[in-house]
Amino acid sequence: MSWYYAEGQNQRGPVELDELVQLIKGGKLPKDVQVWTEGQATWIEATKVPLLVERIGAAAVPVPVPVPTSQTPPVPQDLPRHASERVREMAGTKDKPGLFTSDLTVNEFLLVKQAGFEPLGLVVGSSIYHIGFQQSNWNQNQEMVVLSQAMYHARDLAMTRMEEEADALGADGIVGVRLDVGRYEWGPDLAEFVAIGTAVRSRDGQSHRTVEGKPFTSDLSGQDLYVLRQAGYAPVGLVMGNCVYHVAHQTLRQLWKTVNQNTEMTNFTQALYDARELAMERMQHEATRLKAEGVVGVNIHERSHGWGSHVIEYFALGTAVASRGEAKESAAPALNLLLNDK
Repeated sequence: MSWYYAEGQNQRGPVELDELVQLIKGGKLPKDVQVWTEGQATWIEATKVPLLVERIGAAAVPVPVPVPTSQTPPVPQDLPRHASERVREMAGTKDKPGLFTSDLTVNEFLLVKQAGFEPLGLVVGSSIYHIGFQQSNWNQNQEMVVLSQAMYHARDLAMTRMEEEADALGADGIVGVRLDVGRYEWGPDLAEFVAIGTAVRSRDGQSHRTVEGKPFTSDLSGQDLYVLRQAGYAPVGLVMGNCVYHVAHQTLRQLWKTVNQNTEMTNFTQALYDARELAMERMQHEATRLKAEGVVGVNIHERSHGWGSHVIEYFALGTAVASRGEAKESAAPALNLLLNDK
């Protein structure tokens, strides 16, 4: 597979993957160089391409972006017009107070406030993405690199636009984040990636933004966020890693060898094991980049997205956390019985 990279205003290439890795490792190209290969819809920073991150090591930390200080920060131009209008209405003005929206439950809403954050509004990011094609080898276990990159980049675009809406509200972070993938009848290779969560601002005036200057993101519930803060920790970002993997088919000879026998299917075991480990490793790389001490609430999702039974995506998602001061005394766990019908 050939790769291209940007050098100033010029496009360079094609080069092989190993050659591109050596240029970056040798310092001839920066780690955040823009790169492109077949299957990508647009140019991407090398630090956001899982395959390159594995080869060149953890991504370099960008220079932090100054935190907005105005009461109503400017709305990014990348957002649709109606999104900009909605964000401005939530932000409010001196003469007209803002109106917050949230998908938090009542309990979560109150606990988020107890954790030291003020809900500002529901923020959304979306990307409808064309997923490229990659031919697999029928009897070979292999990562489908083109598909892995497409699924990661599409989610990253949705997350970035959600963060832009939060930025426009002057938020410190986004809690209760959900990532969804949906398909429509417009085409078999199209999918919509949606990120949604509640933007929050710190009530103590301290910034809780990431080392990259972005609002922190977290998929923790309001209850989990409150307990985490009481324990002296804070979320530093939602981290993810994925791997789309082709599981080799069995040959007739392999099939006949296992007929009527109790035996491990080593081929399938190794394929699924490797795919999960790749997804987990990439998630951990993101946590390291954010200077996190650990990742909590990790979930690994498995889905084929219509590619067929032998092509599966493993998607690892969790909230990276770091210690922030002394732990507070928290109430002892107690059994609560709900008497309503929900």
